[in-house]
Amino acid sequence: MHPADRRYTKTHEWLKVEGAEGRVGITHHAQDHLGDVVFVELPAVGKQVKQGEQLCVVESVKAVADCYSPASGKVVKVNKRLADSPELLNKDPHGEAWIAVIELGDPGEVSSLLDSASYDKFCEEESGH
Repeated sequence: MHPADRRYTKTHEWLKVEGAEGRVGITHHAQDHLGDVVFVELPAVGKQVKQGEQLCVVESVKAVADCYSPASGKVVKVNKRLADSPELLNKDPHGEAWIAVIELGDPGEVSSLLDSASYDKFCEEESGH
């Protein structure tokens, strides 16, 4: 169900490695549970993040949720389209609605993330199906 070209966290973020960088977003599963997204507080370019630390905040009609960085490094780019169109997270969470690009500080951390099959299984177990 989730794209096989990425790695996933148990907090429902994805990471797509692109050379020395990683593109980060939230999963379809996450946006489905959040409901209609109304606001995204993007991280600052240049921000240093550690794996598992807060990267940004996503606000929906149901909840305010922290998004966590799937890898350590420096934020080098943010998706400014989300500032004007936060609903993109609902429409295309694995495509146009990426949140940030991180210059990977420790590419070895990627191996600690779930592959798509493991993440799909985790979501099923979490949902009780």
